[in-house]
Amino acid sequence: MDQSGQQHQQGAGGGGGSQISRTAGLPLSDFLMQLEDYNPTIPDAVTAYYLNTSGFEAADGRLVRLISLAAQKFISDITNDALQHCKMRGSQQSSSKTKGKDKRFTLTMEDLTPVLAEYGITVKKPHYYI
Repeated sequence: MDQSGQQHQQGAGGGGGSQISRTAGLPLSDFLMQLEDYNPTIPDAVTAYYLNTSGFEAADGRLVRLISLAAQKFISDITNDALQHCKMRGSQQSSSKTKGKDKRFTLTMEDLTPVLAEYGITVKKPHYYI
């Protein structure tokens, strides 16, 4: 009797597992529906071009948009880290120059190079500019 009780629980657990997998897919489908209405900063045509040049054929436009969103997040993380690097470098150079003003920052290779190195991207600038 104990044996059949365990089998009954396993059977109920198996049915519950399929129910859980059905409900787990609902948030993903909701996300994909919301993704259709969202326009990322990087246009779908640009993302599709680079995907095609790398040999990736995307039949579903939502997939291209999802990759555009991931690329936007990646670029946003890099620029945010570069901004923090710029602020740290600026606070070390002069702390009393612009206390009351809104300070504007410029993205330079000096700030971008160490941040890109953290992400595994090596940037080398030429010795001279033409």
